Amino acid sequence: MSAPREDLIERRLIALEALTPELEGTAVISVEGLMIASRLPNGLTDDLMASMSAAMLALGERIAHDLKRGELSQVYIRGEFGYVLLMAVNEYAVLTALASENAKLGLVFLDMKQAAMELRQIL
Repeated sequence: MSAPREDLIERRLIALEALTPELEGTAVISVEGLMIASRLPNGLTDDLMASMSAAMLALGERIAHDLKRGELSQVYIRGEFGYVLLMAVNEYAVLTALASENAKLGLVFLDMKQAAMELRQIL
């Protein structure tokens, strides 16, 4: 990927985090589990985030397909300390976000949807 494209992706992640203060980290990951760009909190590595996101995406797609729910658009996991949210960017990439436990999910998903549409144009 060219440096200018990487810069555009990172700037979009920065803008998403600025717009949505409940986000604690964001990343764009290929469906194969390769990191494209990330802004992660200390203690989380690109490899961990990419591999976990790819696993979540694969399982989510299988569940949606097998249970006849159509094409997967979002996956989220709620834990004691917050959320892991995935949203498809296109057929090759996914936007992953870490949100705090007090995040307003409707607004977070709305902001992520806008970011995903803009990332689709960049990718």
